[in-house]
Amino acid sequence: MALTLHFPAKTVTTITQFPENPKTLIVQQCKTTKDLNQVHAHLIKSRFHLNPTISENLLEAAAILIPATTMDYALSIFHKINEPDSSAYNIMIRAFTLKQSPQEAVMLYKTMLENSVEPDRFTFACTLKACSRIRALEEGEQIHAQILKSGFGYRQLVTNTLIHLYANCGRIDIARKMFDRMSNGDVFSWNSMFSGYVKTECWREIVDLFNEMRDLGVKFDEVTLINVLMACGRLADIELGGWISEYMEEKELNGNVKLMTAVVDMYAKCGHVDKARRLFEQMNRKDVVAWSAMISGYSQARRCKEALGVFHDMQMANVVPNEVTMVSVLSCCAVLGALETGKWVHLYVNKKRMELTITLGTALMDFYAKCGLIENAVEVFKKMPLKNVFSWTVLIQCLASNGQGERALETYYIMREKNIEPNDVTFIAVLSACSHVGMVDEGRELFVSMSRDFDLEPRMEHYGCMVDILGRAGLVEEAYQFIKNMPIPPNPVIWRTLLAACRAHKNVEVGEESLKNLITLEPMHSGDYILLSDIYASAGRCEDALRVMNQMREQGIKKTPGCSLIELDGEIYEFLAEDNMCPHFKEVYDATENMMKRIKSAGYVPNTADARLDAEEDDKEASVAHHSEKLAIAFGLIRTSPGTTIRISKNLRVCTDCHNATKIISKVFNREIVVRDWTRFHHFKEGSCSCNDYW
Repeated sequence: MALTLHFPAKTVTTITQFPENPKTLIVQQCKTTKDLNQVHAHLIKSRFHLNPTISENLLEAAAILIPATTMDYALSIFHKINEPDSSAYNIMIRAFTLKQSPQEAVMLYKTMLENSVEPDRFTFACTLKACSRIRALEEGEQIHAQILKSGFGYRQLVTNTLIHLYANCGRIDIARKMFDRMSNGDVFSWNSMFSGYVKTECWREIVDLFNEMRDLGVKFDEVTLINVLMACGRLADIELGGWISEYMEEKELNGNVKLMTAVVDMYAKCGHVDKARRLFEQMNRKDVVAWSAMISGYSQARRCKEALGVFHDMQMANVVPNEVTMVSVLSCCAVLGALETGKWVHLYVNKKRMELTITLGTALMDFYAKCGLIENAVEVFKKMPLKNVFSWTVLIQCLASNGQGERALETYYIMREKNIEPNDVTFIAVLSACSHVGMVDEGRELFVSMSRDFDLEPRMEHYGCMVDILGRAGLVEEAYQFIKNMPIPPNPVIWRTLLAACRAHKNVEVGEESLKNLITLEPMHSGDYILLSDIYASAGRCEDALRVMNQMREQGIKKTPGCSLIELDGEIYEFLAEDNMCPHFKEVYDATENMMKRIKSAGYVPNTADARLDAEEDDKEASVAHHSEKLAIAFGLIRTSPGTTIRISKNLRVCTDCHNATKIISKVFNREIVVRDWTRFHHFKEGSCSCNDYW
């Protein structure tokens, strides 16, 4: 009988005589479901299907070799086999695992035992792999006991899969004991250990194990190197990472996309972003993982404009971004306040129907929060199908930093009602909420609640929040005593927080003490000298203020210049205080002059105490007029349509003069202005600010 097979390349193969043993035909020549159906029909007609070996060949083709076939078809063949042996069960268990149904694979193994079919080493290996996929540790331990009873405990294939199971299920200690007992482990054994250490983030153990592997002369492969490079990135081990990079070049492995991507990621995480970029540009092929690694590298180095530039290049290269890409891009948009780019990402996520996972949803919330769009963040939170403590914490922090402290605390209590346990970061968020709106008693209670109710030991950040709560509320002496009674030595941030409170409440004595401690801990920080100088100036002690500034200059400490960013039509514009080299210099300065004239007519009086101390008396008004956020706001006024919200990001705390000026600008020009400084958001509208002048 002649049999015609149709292949994808539009060739037709005609077999004039069906082979006596059709294994080669079934396993190697059947490329499509149609081919398999024709062979299956002939086997039934010729009664070859009653031969167990041939049936298993047909089953393997249906279950594993031909991707288009469904498991229903494979199951129909399996169920028609009279008393299937372990080989048939092995094929089906392996197929279920490969086709993302490991639960079904484990259930089939149980059926196999119930039917008294004796498992072999391949059965154990396949089933353990399925258990590993679903982290079914209990079932895996039961199978381990059966393996020991069956005498397969010392077979390398079985031991390797057991190591992988325990490592993947978080029992890295058991995995390591089994690994150490092996006398002749192969590269798969070593890689199983590496994989387990990656999952449990035991980065140092990976490096130590790799060094041991090299000392023993065990050959390693691509999987080994990728795992070790990941560890090098996390540990900033540039020495070992560089050795691997040189080894790859020597062995001509630089054409391997996965390995090169791992090297790029390693250099970026070690802070060598420019080296990572050079290697990235040398890659002939770049997949989405490579692009994402480069974007993530820039993002982690806070070189966010360059990260968005790479993302733009990725789009031009028609590479489809994935969730990892989107999370890194959203993180950069959040840092820069790049609202339009971030909104485009959100639209893309919706258009492509990407799943709103906890990671992606939380990144979107964080982006909207840092652009001051609270309700957008809340809307994303509501749409997330799954939420964890990190999602709730981001929402609480969003509300806190945007001046909605009471709403932030309400959200915290709703989270508790849903039996979601807060973590230490949650408490930083709720304590910040108390700080921003002056809820001193609530802050004290929450601080105590950490250790009393949740067994969470306060960290430096929590102590810093309490100092901020007390200091903002004017309880400067109490804040000072709180620091002195801390069970851990205060860091510079703690003293700096107190110093800022001293400036706000003109407490010279505690301010001087704060600076003494700061100079001991971090002598080269310009902001500390400026804060004390401001305290002296506000107390009318101008000579002392100038002395502090001169002391700063003598020690070669340079002041961090005020810098403000504004995004217009997807482009980021950067302005520095009193910057005559800014983009569109004449246009910006003319617009600023016009803006200042109009707000003066509405009652604005410049606070020249916020001018540069070394500015001449006649120049002080011009100095405060050209602070970076005023330049950015003026540019926004002339480059956007009337009524458009202006969004500014600033690297320093908003000064008193700019805060007062922006309130009046919002009223005179009928604009909502959102300013994000280094501590919080200020929403200016109709002459008032969301912080209620409490910042």
